Amino acid sequence: MLFWVIAVSLAALAIIIVIAAVAARTAAFKSKQTKAPEKVDYSIDIDAAAGRLSQAVKIKTVSGHDRSQFDFSQFSAFHSFLEQSFPAAHATLEKQVINSYGLLCSWKGSNPDLKPVLLMAHQDVVPASDEGWVHPPFSGRIADGRIWGRGTLDDKGSLMGILEAVEYLAKDGFKPSRSIYLASGFDEEVGGKEGAGKIAEHLRKQGLEFEYIIDEGMAVTQGVAPGIPGWIALIGIAEKGYVSLELSTEAEGGHAAQPPRQTAVGILATAIARLQAKPFPARFTGPAAALFDYLGPEMPFPTKMIFANMWLFGDLVKRQLAAKPVTDASIRTTTAPTQFRGSDQDNILPMLATAVINFRILQGDTIESVSQRVTKIIGDPRVRIRPLAGNVFEPSPVSPTSGWSFGMLNDTIREIMPDAIVAPTLVLGRTDSCYFADLSPCCYRFAPERVRSGELASIHGVNESIAIDSYGEMISFFIRLITSSCS
Repeated sequence: MLFWVIAVSLAALAIIIVIAAVAARTAAFKSKQTKAPEKVDYSIDIDAAAGRLSQAVKIKTVSGHDRSQFDFSQFSAFHSFLEQSFPAAHATLEKQVINSYGLLCSWKGSNPDLKPVLLMAHQDVVPASDEGWVHPPFSGRIADGRIWGRGTLDDKGSLMGILEAVEYLAKDGFKPSRSIYLASGFDEEVGGKEGAGKIAEHLRKQGLEFEYIIDEGMAVTQGVAPGIPGWIALIGIAEKGYVSLELSTEAEGGHAAQPPRQTAVGILATAIARLQAKPFPARFTGPAAALFDYLGPEMPFPTKMIFANMWLFGDLVKRQLAAKPVTDASIRTTTAPTQFRGSDQDNILPMLATAVINFRILQGDTIESVSQRVTKIIGDPRVRIRPLAGNVFEPSPVSPTSGWSFGMLNDTIREIMPDAIVAPTLVLGRTDSCYFADLSPCCYRFAPERVRSGELASIHGVNESIAIDSYGEMISFFIRLITSSCS
């Protein structure tokens, strides 16, 4: 009897200790949001700026996987349009054309001891047909308080917003204390190697190092976090790596009427099934942990308590995140079979079968470790495994959420959009910033555009558009960012 009394008492004590620890950690889980400052406004002629973005959308700077698919006359026309639209910027900044169509502009600062900063946005857009669009994708239609068309969000909006800000400041006689660089590639949508890749190579040869780099990646959105109905400004502090592995096997061909126990297609199908049955383990890396640290304190108490005590509820959170593809991708290296090829005819056994598996690599994994794990899981010497050439990138370094650069970016967002919560996160895709990772430890992926969760599908989809008011905020953001960087 005494034994059971002691056991129950110890169990009760343990429960009390756990409850106390949970309560203490929850109480200490304080908001990381800076005090909302007085909103900063600039006298921007937003109607004129919207008209210029509308004209930019009409120029079809569409990129393709083959250089022969580019209509480079459209890129030349776009460059001429930029010169005509932003005369003060072009008169003030030094412009270089890299690899025929990449743009690199520099605004020399007065203090050579200050590291320069780099603002990036790409010129090219993905193709679009008229089907399903409220307004044609290259019409640049201004209607319902929005500018419609391909590139308004990805990524001509950012490019034009940056140039609008520079034009505004140049006309106003602003003199930067640190040098400001603008970089714009022309093939981001198909890898960026010839555009941003060549620009980064050029800057590297100049021996330049930047205080910070800002490229596209995340935006200001809402409806993406439980219990937070308002706007969240998501700053990408890292992006996943990228590799596609080709699986191939050879087998005896012949007539499909007399198949062997396992055909070449069957061998690869088994290999793919094994891979999908054993996904990469879920992990809370730096970006995922940082996201929870910033959003958790803003959530209702029950959810806040969970994120404040990941030591206790971590497995529960992992299961919840793993239930949806978009959140599952933030906590693991993903495995995506994308291509499969066997025989060209339905009644012929293939002598060679190939498949391609795309992996988006989480920080902590590498291209080599992914290849080794795939080889081990498949466990079949008949299956050859090799990485496809082309777009192959290791996961990016994780940029800091402390220090001057992040603090200045955070403050600028709060000054222009004081209603938005700021939070760092992981970018699941790839941006042009991957070529610049060694040029600054502070590489942030953020476009200051408001995009509701339901509008995210319009990027690379139909009815891409940006609200005129949001575009005005974007221009104000870049004006404030440049002036704050030079204060």
